[in-house]
Amino acid sequence: MFKGLFNNTRSKGLHFEKMAEQHLKAQGLVAISRNYHCKFGEIDLIMQDSETWVFVEVKYRKSAVYGGAICSLSSTKLQRLKRSAQAYAKQYNLQQSALRIDFVAIQGVDPPTINWIRNIG
Repeated sequence: MFKGLFNNTRSKGLHFEKMAEQHLKAQGLVAISRNYHCKFGEIDLIMQDSETWVFVEVKYRKSAVYGGAICSLSSTKLQRLKRSAQAYAKQYNLQQSALRIDFVAIQGVDPPTINWIRNIG
């Protein structure tokens, strides 16, 4: 289904980040920002869940080979996410706010399955 739909990996990533954002908005979260970059890495989505700031990593895998999307988040990536979230909090003076790191794993096609895992870090 997706073959030929995307010009490159980045456009595919943006497509699934938008899909994850829509899913989270349907669950009541409010979108704040996308693709925040700092020296530690990138945060795909930044959202708010009531008073909590939520930093979201999105991963897509077409199939369950090698564990699929749900198993694609490495401990190294999680550490980068934590550092990036701390950098964002410092930059925007949110050190006293509630912070959370979530993971959205999207897998398959027509339609893909979306798994939202809260508070992974």
